[in-house]
Amino acid sequence: MIFGVCGGIAEYFDVDPTLVRLLWLLFALSMGSGILAYLIAWIIIPEEP
Repeated sequence: MIFGVCGGIAEYFDVDPTLVRLLWLLFALSMGSGILAYLIAWIIIPEEP
C-alpha cells in the first residue's frame, strides 16, 4: 500500500494482494530483513505505465 510492491507482486503472480502483504509481514517480523527487501523491490520493480 505504501509503494505498491506487494500489490504489484500479487498482480504478477495472480494472487490476492492481502495474502502477499501478510506473507511479507511474517517475513519482516521473523527475519528482520523484510523492510530492506521491500525497499530493494521498490527500487528494482518498474512502475506500471
